Amino acid sequence: MAKKLVTDLQVAGKKVIVRVDFNVPHKGDVITDDNRIVAALPTIKYLLENNAKVILLSHLGKVDYKKSEEEIEAAKKKNDMAIVAKRLQEHLPDNKVIFVNATKGEELENAINGMNEGEVVLMQNTRYEKGESKNDPELGKYWASLGDLFVEDAFGSVHRAHASTVGIPTHLPSAAGFLVEKELKFLGDAVENPVRPFVGILGGAKVADKLKVINNLLEKCDTLIIGGGMAYTFLKAQGKEIGSSLVDDEKLDYCKQMLEKAKELGKELLLPVDTVVADHFPDPIDGPIETEVVSSDAIPAAKQGLDIGPETAKLFAEKVKAAKTVVWNGPMGVFENPTLAVGTNEVAKALAECEGTTIIGGGDSAAAIKQLGYADKVSHVSTGGGASLEFLEGNGLPGVDIINEK
Repeated sequence: MAKKLVTDLQVAGKKVIVRVDFNVPHKGDVITDDNRIVAALPTIKYLLENNAKVILLSHLGKVDYKKSEEEIEAAKKKNDMAIVAKRLQEHLPDNKVIFVNATKGEELENAINGMNEGEVVLMQNTRYEKGESKNDPELGKYWASLGDLFVEDAFGSVHRAHASTVGIPTHLPSAAGFLVEKELKFLGDAVENPVRPFVGILGGAKVADKLKVINNLLEKCDTLIIGGGMAYTFLKAQGKEIGSSLVDDEKLDYCKQMLEKAKELGKELLLPVDTVVADHFPDPIDGPIETEVVSSDAIPAAKQGLDIGPETAKLFAEKVKAAKTVVWNGPMGVFENPTLAVGTNEVAKALAECEGTTIIGGGDSAAAIKQLGYADKVSHVSTGGGASLEFLEGNGLPGVDIINEK
């Protein structure tokens, strides 16, 4: 990577602003998964061990400023960073973590100016500021004035040009943290310099969500596997009966183009050969549901496909296990339902057994691999679903592009 890394900075005695991704799932005051906090610890600890004063910025949840004042305040209350400060202190027992319930002003400035080396200040949720998501230049300039250096370590946010990701490093010397470095290395090596055979797996609901990813991966990989809801648009594009399955009719021509492109490039594009169907979508999503397995050539008119079938799972798994590089983004079915998680589980199991480099591209795929118990058996689970997709599309990442070159 040509970007400066945190190890390239002289941090001793400096106030180092670190954009982290502490957007953790929580129910009330209880954090249900602190993986994102844990993922940021290597960079934070490195800075503390090298006598920096560490200022952490992160968002938590969403605040929609188009809503009423009452709804905005409720969203802020729901997404208060105080719960994160408490958990972070547990992970850093030998260092003082100071939570500041402010995003601007005297309280924040005094806390930062009063810091000692080896201490941490965690600022309140960046999205408490309306100008954050608009990359307000004055907000970015103000936050930059609070520190001496900037480190970007929130891979889950680098695809967004926000004040905390792009505005701050516009004004300060900047570098990538260890998490961002790791993410870019795994994804970059996989896409640009893969050990072959290289297998891409795409799932999820809609073709429209992954237009550029399909096109880009088709050019890079040897085999492209397509499952999940998006597979039915491809099947319909082949002239097959898909019953009442999810379909994106506006993208049928695009799917035909991709099928033709695969032939022209000599690439293998694999679609389901059998499908698990039901007469309705599960409601609740994890509730009991009656299913049957049918050929993907002839899904009954009143049925909808909700998971790949056993023959498809076997076909996909064989391709995955034989690969040297695998990138997976998107589940094979409605994995939140135990009955409909079999296909996703089989693919996840194959990734765990693959001896090559296996990368999970964040989002639902990361949730699935963790839920199914295989997260520690793959090479890398990305912390950023949206950022991973942007990267796989071949797009730039604003929060990375702004970082100083070596």
